[in-house]
Amino acid sequence: MEFRPRNYVAEEQSHSLPRSRTDIHPFSSSPQSILRQVDDNEENRNNEEFFDPLRAPDSNASVETVDGHDFESSSNGNDDSFPVQTKEWTSFKRFLMQRFPVSKMISVSSMSNTIVRSGKAHEKSSSSTHLEELDDPQKLSETDTKVITQQEYVSRLHELKDEINRAWHSEDRVKSLKLSIKVAGLLMDTSVSNFYPTLFVLVTDVLNMLGDMVWERIRQKAEFAEDGARLCSLRAENFRASDVPIDAKETCYNWFCKVGSIRELLPRIYLELAIFPCWRFLIEQPAESLQRLGMMTRGIGDPLASAYCRLYIAHRAQKLPSHDTGYLITCLNDITLIFTRISSTKESAHGCFADSKRSLVILMEPSVEFIMKCILNDASQRRAGKVLVELGLGRSQEELFGGSPCVSIVLHHLLKELPIDIVSFHAVDILHLIKCSNDNSYDQCLNFRLVGLRLSEQISQIGNVEAVVNEVIQVVSEYGLDEYLKVVDAYIDIVLQNQMDGHLKTILEGISKLASDEVLAEDELASLQSILVKLLSHFKDLEHVFSLNHFFQILDMMHGNSRGIVNMHILDMATRLCCILFLWFVVEGYLYFVFLKHIQLEFYLMLVLLSRNGYVHDPTTIQLLFEISQALHSDTDLVNMKNDDNQQQARLISRFVRMVDHGVEYERHLAFLMECRGAFGSIIELKEILVHSSNCLATKALKDGKKHTAFVKTCIAFSEITIPSIPGHIKQLNLYLGTAEVALLGGLVSHSDGLIDSAINCLQSSDWMEGSQTLDSDGMLSSIRKLCSLLIMVPGNSEVGILHIPKSILLIIHSRSWSPRLKARILCAIISLSATLSQERLPYHADHPEIMGNDLLFFGDSSYVRELLSLTESVLQNLVDVIEQEPSRAARGSLSLEACNCIASSFKVGSSYLFQINKHVLSVCSKLIDTAKLCLNAKDKYLTSTISFLDKNLPAAAVSSSIAI
Repeated sequence: MEFRPRNYVAEEQSHSLPRSRTDIHPFSSSPQSILRQVDDNEENRNNEEFFDPLRAPDSNASVETVDGHDFESSSNGNDDSFPVQTKEWTSFKRFLMQRFPVSKMISVSSMSNTIVRSGKAHEKSSSSTHLEELDDPQKLSETDTKVITQQEYVSRLHELKDEINRAWHSEDRVKSLKLSIKVAGLLMDTSVSNFYPTLFVLVTDVLNMLGDMVWERIRQKAEFAEDGARLCSLRAENFRASDVPIDAKETCYNWFCKVGSIRELLPRIYLELAIFPCWRFLIEQPAESLQRLGMMTRGIGDPLASAYCRLYIAHRAQKLPSHDTGYLITCLNDITLIFTRISSTKESAHGCFADSKRSLVILMEPSVEFIMKCILNDASQRRAGKVLVELGLGRSQEELFGGSPCVSIVLHHLLKELPIDIVSFHAVDILHLIKCSNDNSYDQCLNFRLVGLRLSEQISQIGNVEAVVNEVIQVVSEYGLDEYLKVVDAYIDIVLQNQMDGHLKTILEGISKLASDEVLAEDELASLQSILVKLLSHFKDLEHVFSLNHFFQILDMMHGNSRGIVNMHILDMATRLCCILFLWFVVEGYLYFVFLKHIQLEFYLMLVLLSRNGYVHDPTTIQLLFEISQALHSDTDLVNMKNDDNQQQARLISRFVRMVDHGVEYERHLAFLMECRGAFGSIIELKEILVHSSNCLATKALKDGKKHTAFVKTCIAFSEITIPSIPGHIKQLNLYLGTAEVALLGGLVSHSDGLIDSAINCLQSSDWMEGSQTLDSDGMLSSIRKLCSLLIMVPGNSEVGILHIPKSILLIIHSRSWSPRLKARILCAIISLSATLSQERLPYHADHPEIMGNDLLFFGDSSYVRELLSLTESVLQNLVDVIEQEPSRAARGSLSLEACNCIASSFKVGSSYLFQINKHVLSVCSKLIDTAKLCLNAKDKYLTSTISFLDKNLPAAAVSSSIAI
């Protein structure tokens, strides 16, 4: 056999395409066309008639699904006509039940006998009752108190609901009404106050069902005669009472008469509200009856029951197509009066009474919240001003907050729903109102905080920012730490965006003073974390943040998870780069080049952090970030390193280490890498970065032009020590090879040999299964090919054998259960390596003047060529057998052609006088072609092109019979 001689320079020139210089990129657009494109986009944005099919609403979508029910525009006109309100009500009910969880056992009074069934209730012992009376002296003893489980209570209500439904569909509507009255009567019992919101949800669910059935019955009587003939069609949105036939009206009036005869006030109100939308069949302005019902609720003595009854009024009123909100304002004023009476009640000698009042206020709060939303839902600025006047907070539209003080809890929900323009324009007046409204119904500091959050929605629209912030700082100066932080957190964005440096200094000074002698609680840490994160997010560089007085003092006060989050933001800010993104995308067949203008990231850098090339240079900054990284790493749960938060911390630390650059102080940088290896040993990703950084550092030192041999050796030793601690033999193999290249660049041949031997050891240690993961065969093949490419530069060592590395690879192949596909491609790589080493001039050399390539050391040495041919001959003997072991026919055929091309490219077989010498090569090629023909289609392009290639390189007389098709 004889290797084919190669002239790599000539081959590169022959395969290169002709090139010509051009001034315009073929894919770029002319400046005029780009400007025209931008102008067209601006015109489209300004054109009201411009239609974007991806942004426009679907006008044909007439069905909306809420909780499994379809709401169509043409349905019965009760719940189905108002899907948005229904969805909001469903969400509100879920909120009520989640906010007020109840215990497993519920005390049931004598008035709830509807729920209690024989054998289901448990009598309370006299001793337990007596103990309860001692705990709550204000509670009257309940002689008939029974105890039932929550699940039994709820199950019984569901049974009643089903029973009402069955009775209705059995034409027994009187029974349905009687059972509904009993269910509504359950709301008279407020003895278990925490259960009342849940009870309200369950009872109103039953009543709503009854109301829907009554509505549907009357609508059917209005639209159809007794014989089924259609009389009319009532559209839910706009039908009038005059459109309803007399029979349907009489049926409807009969229902209201039955409800009006209910003896107890509370069930009577609830039942009329349940069927309230049916007033539309009788009168043109049914909303007028809402004011009457609102007045009736004043007769309910229990404050909790009356508040939830008014809530139900607001809910059922939403079933009307349109209505005034005057009745809601009346309801809200009545609830406000109740709150005032509760707050003014004198404290008893027992401290539990204050807790009882707070509990009652909290239970009544959802009614205020829901009614306020109904009043101010989508209200204009003028409409909202009118509401403020009607609530007694303003004297006129010009003086909206000049009236009397407001109950704090009502004021809180008012501020949540007011249009932002009113809040912004009257911010100072609102702050004064909060200051005057300091009752026990709601925490005053939370109202100050709410105003800050609302103002932050439109900071640029605030009327008098200076006066607002001055008022807030004056108020918080009298607060404790927790309240101080909650309020300041809401206003910090306003202070920052308006560049109020003096106020910021005052705020930080106040925090430092209040927190200096305290161990911060969880709520305080959360507020402080929010404040510091907002500071970091606002400034473009950390120089401003770190120059703030008391910043580090405040940071040192933090601990735990909050401190870790702030540290992560600092580290993220320090390592994040501002960049310009270029996007290429295809639109309608044209390739557009899009330049995204400078994207401003929330962070830039600290001090002179990224002053050059996006690296960290300042030693003080590096030390500070290192300490922050250490604190962050110490808080990391090493057991759960795969946790997303922990992985983010690891990525931030790794990014920081990668960006550090000590310039020409190479020894200092290497010492930093060593310090990082000791401090962050559990971060596997970082260890790989340390090896790459060390190799890069050695390369920079070599390019510096000075004598740095000792330093390069130290860097290589650092990498050599670090690599074994990185899990994964393939990772280790690649890192060893990368370090070996650096050693060659530095002229350290013996170090390079040692590193390659370590790489071979990694190869020997690897198998198909590494831990729980299957070995990546493509990654393995790529690494071995990289090793073969590196061996071209490494001078052969005659003491251990010039080709001992390729022979070691062959031994590994024979001893491993690797796939035939992987083995065959590795064998082809060794053939190509041998053919390359046989050349008179190698394609590339080590970039060091003292390292001689194998072409200079061994070319012309017959023993060197014989050793290469001997190695290749043994490879050829195994190649065909390995390919035959491939189970997949298609893969076997493709491998045969791949091997055949490799062999034909590596050996010289074109001269007739060499026919006898190259007979073995021709035989192998023939076998491979036969295998490919058996496995592939005769018209396969790879097969036909390979045969064509062989025809040009092999003696036709020798192989024509074998390769003919």
